[in-house]
Amino acid sequence: MKRRTVLSLEQALSLPYATLRFAQLGWRVIRIESTPGRGLPGDPNRYIGGRVADDERRSYFVAPNCGKEALALDLKNPDGQAVLHRLLTALDVDVFCANTLPGRYAAFGIDYPTLSALKPDLIWAGISALGPDYPDTPGYDPMVQALAGYMELTGDPAGPPTLCGVPLIDLKAGDEVYAGVMLALAERAESGRGTRLDVSMLQAAASWLITTLPLLDFDCRPDEITRAGNEHRKFIPTNAYPTADGFVFLAIGNDVQWQRLTAIPRFAALADPQRASNDGRHQARQAIHRELAALAAQAPTATLVAELTAASIPNARINGIAEVAALDALRDKLTATTLPDGRRVRMQPLAVDHAGARRELPFPPRYGEHTGALLTEAGFRDYEIAALRRDGVIAG
Repeated sequence: MKRRTVLSLEQALSLPYATLRFAQLGWRVIRIESTPGRGLPGDPNRYIGGRVADDERRSYFVAPNCGKEALALDLKNPDGQAVLHRLLTALDVDVFCANTLPGRYAAFGIDYPTLSALKPDLIWAGISALGPDYPDTPGYDPMVQALAGYMELTGDPAGPPTLCGVPLIDLKAGDEVYAGVMLALAERAESGRGTRLDVSMLQAAASWLITTLPLLDFDCRPDEITRAGNEHRKFIPTNAYPTADGFVFLAIGNDVQWQRLTAIPRFAALADPQRASNDGRHQARQAIHRELAALAAQAPTATLVAELTAASIPNARINGIAEVAALDALRDKLTATTLPDGRRVRMQPLAVDHAGARRELPFPPRYGEHTGALLTEAGFRDYEIAALRRDGVIAG
């Protein structure tokens, strides 16, 4: 079967995360970065975080860009656009992606009408802050977290709006590209035609407001669509409770689980006929949280986890990231790469196990590392490549 090839004008996180998922499947992913200009060359994320290999491959850049090839190309130059168009057909590219501003698509020669005219079966995917209807609006994950209400829903109700600890919207947008490309491939297998996919980070984020946005038309109380800290807005008790040596998170999702909780001798004092239903517990939510916290604080985390687990009550200790990496359920599923000096680096697991997926990925490429080799593969002669390099159309 033909190896899929992805050509991606990418930077930051949202699109590199999407194309990483393709690289994990063994697809060929070629990332395009700009030629040197006013700032540091290429993807700004190359220069963020601690220096782990060299100045252009720092810690924040590594995980989303393993297993890829790197091409440095000036798409503001018509000659650079001509190179891209030649690569598109010569390498039989299946998917073209971009997360630059939509207002630049035509100016860079990467708009869907232009590329699909060259390759009608091309699948084209773009990520932007608000979609092509807002072609000049830039955006990063934190800005869209604010715009989409995520910050309003996150944090202590007595405190300020708060960012999520993970760049959820970048990753959500990347997953939408991944899913959309897979659907487009299935459709192409039947029709032989490519398609265009536009992902708005805002719209993708708002699609996850399934437990809050519909409440607007149900005459909801204001406290149902704002910050709730570690509590669940509906299921009582669900919260993080202090223990004698840390915290435990407890989630009661139905009345039977409440009965199991109050059957544990340590928590028997919580039992009350009025609390037998979730509606009743809502009426007493503050008292329940206060009483449960006082009881939990009398025992170590390990003891509480053992008691709650034995009673089939959903619970978890609150792990640090190092503890997450060591979990039995994840430890053997982590992906990895190897630094140029031979050190092995653990990375996040695959989202879903796939037969044949790659768990060991090559270290990310240097800026423009594969430019010459890619052009040679596409049929460019040495003198053509030298001229393009001399004129600043390519770099690396």
